[in-house]
Amino acid sequence: MKGLKAKWNGASQLMRRTIVITVVMAVLAVCCLGKLVYIQLIEGPQLAMAAQQSRTLKVTLQAKRGKIMDTNGVVLAQSVERYTIIGNPDAAQTFEPTACTAATKPYCQQLDGKPLTTTGVAAVSQLLAPLLGMSASEIGGKLSGTGQYAVLKKDVTPEVKRKISQLYLGGIVYSELSNERLYSNGTLMGALLGGVNAEGEGVAGIEQLQNKTLTGTDGYQVYQQGNGGEEIPGTMTDSKEAVDGSNVTLTIDRDVQWRVEKILADAQEKYKARWGIGVVEDVRTGEIIALADTDKIEAGSGDAKVQVARSVNQVFEPGSIGKVFTMGGLLQEKLHHMGDRFTVPDSITLEGQTYKDSFNHGAERWTLAGVLEQSSNVGTIQASDNFPDDKRYEYLSKFGIGQPSSLHLPGESQGVLTPANAWDGRTRNTVLFGQGYSTNALQLTNAIAVVANKGVMKPQSIIKSVTASNGREEKVNPGESKRVVDESVANELLNAMESVAEHYQKFAGVSGYRVASKSGTAEIVGDDGKLSSLISDYTAIIPADNPRYVVTVVLRDPEGNYGGLTAGPVTAEIGQFLMQKYEVPASTPRKDAIPVEW
Repeated sequence: MKGLKAKWNGASQLMRRTIVITVVMAVLAVCCLGKLVYIQLIEGPQLAMAAQQSRTLKVTLQAKRGKIMDTNGVVLAQSVERYTIIGNPDAAQTFEPTACTAATKPYCQQLDGKPLTTTGVAAVSQLLAPLLGMSASEIGGKLSGTGQYAVLKKDVTPEVKRKISQLYLGGIVYSELSNERLYSNGTLMGALLGGVNAEGEGVAGIEQLQNKTLTGTDGYQVYQQGNGGEEIPGTMTDSKEAVDGSNVTLTIDRDVQWRVEKILADAQEKYKARWGIGVVEDVRTGEIIALADTDKIEAGSGDAKVQVARSVNQVFEPGSIGKVFTMGGLLQEKLHHMGDRFTVPDSITLEGQTYKDSFNHGAERWTLAGVLEQSSNVGTIQASDNFPDDKRYEYLSKFGIGQPSSLHLPGESQGVLTPANAWDGRTRNTVLFGQGYSTNALQLTNAIAVVANKGVMKPQSIIKSVTASNGREEKVNPGESKRVVDESVANELLNAMESVAEHYQKFAGVSGYRVASKSGTAEIVGDDGKLSSLISDYTAIIPADNPRYVVTVVLRDPEGNYGGLTAGPVTAEIGQFLMQKYEVPASTPRKDAIPVEW
């Protein structure tokens, strides 16, 4: 009986244990089932969304900056697709290469077809070194620090970027799209073109002037990426195309610009000048065909980003070229005609101030045209006896002296022309022959273009057209023309200037073409603070019988001094080139010269 009872008790304990275990297992099963239900129905979508978000990438599609081209479509500046290769040091240090097998290809890593024998930074560096053209030790140094961002190399080509992508180092190495600005002509128009900063914004020259036009609008793509950093097909959820910047076409002719720069460089060496400036303007349109100087600055360089082109910001006293504007006022106010007669000594004293001509001579019998031909300061003062100060100022202003040009170039200096009521007893007369105020080569060229264009000033332009990324071209309107003097006045000035050109025919003639010109020489303050420096300039209308171009050349401290003997021959060489390049018909003989003597 005891044995039976013991067996019953044992069976009861076993049963109780079985029941307890069953209950516990049931509870665990219910908990697991509940957790599974929670994960699947409640937390699951959130986890899936989080996983998707961790794989989702928004990539910026960088817009390309527009091109800058010359008037014939020759590219002067353009942006090309480049990439910055970025490394993640923290991820690189834990990198474990994936051996290449049939199951892992292509998402694996090997070197020269052989498995890698290293891990971490060493392995990453070995893979990248031949593609980036860098040593493994150099790359390793960049990846050995802390953090998740290290620039490995900039301005990498798309081809190299694609090869790096095929290493499948997602999360360790990736690329950022950038654009490299290329200038294909070296120092040609260097400071005039200017440059862009690290963010691709124009900071000087044409790049700054047209920055808004050249700058595009970035786009983007949103997609999911795989373990290797590659886009998972069919996962793109949103995108916006980038809109590239517009292309800007200049009025400048690259071939003419190159030739003018070369002629100026040769002249600088020949005359031992400190610097030279040359401008070519199309009389009919006001377009600037060339804007050159002797400074050798690489476009896009650090110097180009901080320096303004000398042709844009250099100011100077024009010297005797200023007599053209004085005589324009005298004729327009009907105070004189170019045939009026004067007896001109070589010096004159007014109100205690003595003024002299550049050469000694007796009392010469010159007409007003002869006064201009001989560039007589004294004769100009005599002719201006009844020309009040306010009119002297008015006509200088009308011809554009001291006024900003229509080009709006960054850093352009408009020179200095003080009001007439601020002139002293000497300045009121020196302004008659181009001293006592300052101008720049652009102003001077456009002022002479008034004479060439029958008394009308056309606004200068350097931007010809803008072409949007969709191909739509829009011509740029530089503004309205304005009349400065009557056509009859301009014709008289042109006639007298042609006599000036004949005076310099031996030095500054253009074979087969009539020229109307004026020379200038002005003493200016040198480095020693004294009037020890010199400006020699020369401006010419060519052909005089059918004006097409105005050419201006300015030299600082040339050996030979006088503008007609230094800047004159340089101007003539540029003029000869223009006539040949543009196949301008030869001039007809001159028959209507106003007498220069009586």
